[in-house]
This record gives sequence, structure tokens and C-alpha cells, in this order.
Amino acid sequence: MAQQANRLKPFFENISFSKEEGNMVVNLGPQHPSAHGQLRLILELNGEKIIRALPDIGYMHRGFEKLAENMIYNEFMPTTDRMDYIAATSNNYGFALAVERLIGVEVPRRAQVIRMLLLELNRISSHLFWLATHALDIGAMTVFLYAYREREFTMDLIEDYCGARLTHNSVRIGGVPLDLRDGWLEKLSEYLDKLPEAIKTYEGLLDENRIWRMRLENVGILTAEAAQSWGASGVMLRGSGISWDIRKEEPYELYNEVEFDVPVSDTCDCFGRYKLYMEEMRQSIRILRQLIPMHEQTKPQIMADAPEFISAPKEQIMTQNYSLMQHFVLVTQGMRPPEGEIYAATESPKGELGYYINSQGGAYPYRLKIRTPSFWNCSLFQEIMCESYLPDAIAMIASSNILLGETDR
Repeated sequence: MAQQANRLKPFFENISFSKEEGNMVVNLGPQHPSAHGQLRLILELNGEKIIRALPDIGYMHRGFEKLAENMIYNEFMPTTDRMDYIAATSNNYGFALAVERLIGVEVPRRAQVIRMLLLELNRISSHLFWLATHALDIGAMTVFLYAYREREFTMDLIEDYCGARLTHNSVRIGGVPLDLRDGWLEKLSEYLDKLPEAIKTYEGLLDENRIWRMRLENVGILTAEAAQSWGASGVMLRGSGISWDIRKEEPYELYNEVEFDVPVSDTCDCFGRYKLYMEEMRQSIRILRQLIPMHEQTKPQIMADAPEFISAPKEQIMTQNYSLMQHFVLVTQGMRPPEGEIYAATESPKGELGYYINSQGGAYPYRLKIRTPSFWNCSLFQEIMCESYLPDAIAMIASSNILLGETDR
């Protein structure tokens, strides 16, 4: 507690707090139902008007980066699920992509299709979760129930693939663990036929709802200059009029082969960001429809052929002595990437998720650093909350779509 007080002492010293001015300092959180995790906001208030805001993080003590530096590469993969646990596959994939670029492995085309199917399903699931909790924070209980209903179907599809609903571990370095089961694409297609109508229902409940509009319009204004200066990404950046999506600008997997638009809003407020999330779900549906026929047009290979770094298929391990020995070494001692460093950025549902790996040729990363979008988007509260009112702080927290699990990585 003493260390916490010393860390915040400069903030309190700089706050102009006096009885004459009528300002006071209050804490919003860290145990607050609308904080989306253990977030403490230190607010200087004049009445209900916010004069200054300071986000205080670090209550979860997760230590992902140091955990990674004490695990072999494959061993760290399930741990990435726990970072943004609402979009676990995006974490799995970001780490796998960084390692694959480090070791120079090319992933088979069918594995790329399956990865993209899972990533876009995960994006829809994450956006539905955001919509449900955002609506609940503002007071719209019905939308919460409807959005969760559709989200259950995305989780059913992911469970049918990998057996897990929340922490998926659905990607492997070099490919994916499983091919799609018979009938999986048909179930996906049925879901995609129903989802657009559900999105229309959400918008019908919210778009012209006067309470919803009053709570979100002209609230949380973030200009394009401020968004770039604070390192915003994802919808927080595109909601300020800047068209930047890593899937378009620096394509990975097969995103350069599918057609989709990058929605942009120039309103710079919470309502504009809400509309972007709705449109992004429609674009994910568009991508998924294009991927369905691509699966059958590929060869049934789901793991890269790189014996030095990746275990052979199970059939070879059971029948060939060399493959069995190599598998034993990779599992017990881990792969040994060449010396070098890599940074791989991906467009997660919340923004730019990047993994930096420094390899010294050993079985463990010498240094691993994760660039999580929630950390940077959380810092924006210092910018957008000033001169607003206390009830609007809840709308801004929800609009930013932060998750403290990856903020306190």
C-alpha cells in the first residue's frame, strides 16, 4: 500500500484541490461493475464535472511476458488465451504468427482458411460481448440478452471445432490442430443467414432510442490528432476518421484475397464508435461467406512441413522412428529458433495486437513484449474524460472496449 501511495503522490500534488474551488478527488473503482476489470480511475471533480482523470492499472499482476520468457514456445500458447479471454483465438494467432515469421515457416493454405474462419468468428463474438456489456452499462437490459443469445451460437461453433468455448487454444505454431468436422461449414452458413437480422434488431432497439443517443452522442470526443498521439488503434482510431486496419494495410493469411470494407466514422464520439462495431460485424459476415467455398478448394494439410521446428503428423510419429524421436525432442526441449528479432502485428477485435520476440537461439524467448490495444486505449481516458460529466465516464469506458486482462499483461 505504501508503494501504491508513493506512486500516485505526484498526481495528487499536481491537482489543484481547495475548499474555495470546491474540487474533490474521488476513486471510480477498482471494484466497479462498469470498469470491465480491475480499473481504478482517479477523478478530480467540480460538482459532477470531471476536471482531470488518471487511469490507475496494475491490480491484476499477470506477468504474461515474463511467463513467456520461462516457457518453451509451444508451452506458452495456451497462456495467451488468458490475456484477452473474450477473443482468445486472436491472442493464439498473434503469437503463432510472430514465431512463424521468426523461424521462416509457411503455413498450409487450408490452415490459413481455418484460422481466418476462427478469427472472424472470434471477432463477431467479441463485438457481441462488447455490445451486450456496453448496453448494460448504459441501462439497456434487453440488448444485453439478445446479444448474448447470438454470441452463444458463435461459441457453439468454436466449441464444435476445438472443444472449448472461452479459452480456445485453437491455433498451433505452423498451422491448426484439427481440420473442420463434417457439417461444420453448414452450421456456420446457417448462423450467417440469421445474424444480419439480429444486428438489425439491435439497431432497431438502439439507433433511435433517445436515451441511448443522449448518452452517447457528443460524448467521449477523440480527435484524429489525439487518437494518433495517444497510440489508439482499432475502432477507437477508425472512430476518429482514420482508416487503418492491419488486415488491409499489412495483410496476413489470406486477407488480401477476400473483399471487405474498413468502416470509418468522423463523428469522433461514442455513438460513432457504436455504429462502427455494428458495421464491422457485417464485414466479418462478408469475409466468412467468402471463406466457406475456399476450404474445399485446398489440400487437406493443416500443419507446416518443418521437422526442425514442428512435429510431424501423428501417422508419421506412429510409424517412423525419426519422426518419433524428433517429436520427443520438440515436446521436452522445445524448438530453437535462429537468433534474431521479430515484431508481428495483427488486427484483433480491440485493435493492434503485436508480439515482439527476441531470440538468442535458445528454447526460450530471450525477450517477449506484447503490444495490447487495451493498454493504449485505456490511456486515452486522460484525454477524453476532461470537461465531461461523471455519468459519461461509464459510457467512455464501455465505448473504448478495454479489457483489463490484457491491459495488465
